[in-house]
Amino acid sequence: MDVLSEVLKVVKLQGALFYNGEFSSPWSFYSPPSRTVAPYVAPDARHVIVYHLLTEGRASARLVDGERIILEAGDIVIFPHGDAHFLENGPPAKSVDMEKELARIFSQGLKRSTLGGGGEITKFVCGFMACEPRLSQVFLSGLPPVFKVSIRNDASGRWLENSIRFSVNEADASRAGGEAVLAKLSEVLFVETLRTYIAHLPAEQTGWLAGARDSEVGKTLALMHRNPAHPWTIASLAREAGVSRSVLAERFRHYLNEPPMAYLTRWRLQLGAQMLASTSYSVAQIASEVGYESEAAFNRAFKREFETPPARFRGQSRSTHATSPARKYRSHD
Repeated sequence: MDVLSEVLKVVKLQGALFYNGEFSSPWSFYSPPSRTVAPYVAPDARHVIVYHLLTEGRASARLVDGERIILEAGDIVIFPHGDAHFLENGPPAKSVDMEKELARIFSQGLKRSTLGGGGEITKFVCGFMACEPRLSQVFLSGLPPVFKVSIRNDASGRWLENSIRFSVNEADASRAGGEAVLAKLSEVLFVETLRTYIAHLPAEQTGWLAGARDSEVGKTLALMHRNPAHPWTIASLAREAGVSRSVLAERFRHYLNEPPMAYLTRWRLQLGAQMLASTSYSVAQIASEVGYESEAAFNRAFKREFETPPARFRGQSRSTHATSPARKYRSHD
């Protein structure tokens, strides 16, 4: 079973490409925190992951106070937590602040942008991935602020890169469905990058991503995420995973630093919180959907986790959503 797929079904990634660059060295641009970009790219986005895919030439990426990461054609660099960063090649006098250019960038779509001093050419496309932060935290928490992966190391990655390059080049033709194709390619690219990253984690690595790769722990996680409302017990999970209860508990704690049932309880409550914020289901309906036998039991567990009752949590979430910068921006479109 594929636990990453089970989680992504719930997280519901929303992807798109939003910048097509052809820069000549020396050049440098500053990309602001993704919370600044979010109102432009997704009206209700609460978290945005930013990435850059180099299709030609070379560059480097760095966090504002971080080390330089060298990039070559075929590399994708991802900022999963939306940190501000620089992308550059050569020592220009000053960086272009993309925060001041956002309105122009998004008004021109994927029309190629050019910049630089006339030297070596670097071509790249930039994209975003909007997701629900509470549910996506299970895999985002295991990712560093920035990492790179080469997608030219296998056939699927090369196919993805070629498909994206073709679709971006065709974007100006305004072919029907082109935007939807790019959005789906963007999502597939992100998932493929995550899979590659997980596959290359060191053997001694712990955390959710490493646990997902482990056969017994990964199967247990997939079972819980596929059917969180099922009345799982440590015995039934161990039986499905094909190990003893003590072995499962030990391996689960090794990777995730908590028992399986504690993890399941927390995930059920995260699902409940997401449903409170995004649906009109009653609290009793939500309690049943996430595996609680009674509304009272759900209320008690929810208050322990979030320090507020479900009904109040729903009211606060909707109040925050109604006044979010994204909605203010969209209201002036």
